[in-house]
Amino acid sequence: MHYIALFVLLTASVLADNPPQYYSFSPAVGSGSGSAYSLTGEGRITAVRVWEAYNNYIYGFQFRYGFIWSPVVGFRSGTPQEMELYEGEAIIQISGKYAHYVQWVVFTTNRGRMMVVGQPTGHSFNMYPAHREAELRFISGRVHGAITSIGAHWAVVHPAANSTTEH
Repeated sequence: MHYIALFVLLTASVLADNPPQYYSFSPAVGSGSGSAYSLTGEGRITAVRVWEAYNNYIYGFQFRYGFIWSPVVGFRSGTPQEMELYEGEAIIQISGKYAHYVQWVVFTTNRGRMMVVGQPTGHSFNMYPAHREAELRFISGRVHGAITSIGAHWAVVHPAANSTTEH
């Protein structure tokens, strides 16, 4: 009997130390030609940059995690559009349109703000997490001259990584 109580106590303490991640994946959309990319970082996404080619399709992405900008996936072409997230704000939806390239992308936050880039032509897509508490953690896909596909990875960010204030 003591072993059962000890087992239950140890299991409860392990679960208390590791909150559920609620990971989900929105499969990639687009033609998928070219080289694979994965745009990741540590902590919560705090800003997004998107490069658009000639008012037509999406050339590149960059995320800021905390205070650190990720490398650019795709290419820099002209002036990027940028959205800085507020304290506690998170991306909870990516939608848009695609043909051979990703033509249009809309990042939506939990505060109802949206960043809209590109031209709305092609096939529609809509990505969001499977769990209400989750947010965008990173994207992956393929690039060939511009972004040819995009997929979204969702999870709960550990509370210690949520702060955008420097210590």
